Amino acid sequence: MNIADLRKSYEKAELSESASDPDPLKQFDRWLNEAIRAEVPEPNAMTLATVGSHLRPSTRIVLIKGYDERGIVWYTNYASHKGRELAGNPFAALQFHWVEMERVVRIEGSVERVSEPESDAYFHSRPLDSRIGAWASPQSEVIEGRTVLVTNAAKYGAQFLLNPPRPPHWGGYRLNPDSWQFWQGRKSRLHDRLRYTLSDNGGWLRERLAP
Repeated sequence: MNIADLRKSYEKAELSESASDPDPLKQFDRWLNEAIRAEVPEPNAMTLATVGSHLRPSTRIVLIKGYDERGIVWYTNYASHKGRELAGNPFAALQFHWVEMERVVRIEGSVERVSEPESDAYFHSRPLDSRIGAWASPQSEVIEGRTVLVTNAAKYGAQFLLNPPRPPHWGGYRLNPDSWQFWQGRKSRLHDRLRYTLSDNGGWLRERLAP
């Protein structure tokens, strides 16, 4: 099979200005909940793009853990590759792709760490093995083999038993959006694409973009 011949006609839904919410957060909430109800695989998975001092972008998949008028939240190791890039350049882009619903959401904005109480509360809500894993994995560092992770997990499991504290190098980030895009696949590649841009008065300008 020639990969260039793979095609799909997008015909499941449409996205109009009249049917979309003037507030992008409410539109996102609507689409995310529709994806959850539709039981699409991992509707909470999002691509996170960052740019370091070398100006080369990098992406990875993370999981959204909260959202409100302040922004979009996820948790990770502050010393990881993405953490180091965000420390030097606190701006990022997020993307959700709900393939089964033929939808994409793109979000851009500035990034900050969430408060320590927020990070503590989420960390202690995680399963025990995930809390131990936050100590066991020197994320993004070169290791000799998987034995390093297993050995570290055993060591910290014995040290902390059922109550591992939140590691000082682990916590949450919040992206404060200044731009949203909602993409709905349409027939003949004439897709619907709405962009929301934050204006100086704090309101949102909604515009249709050519696909």
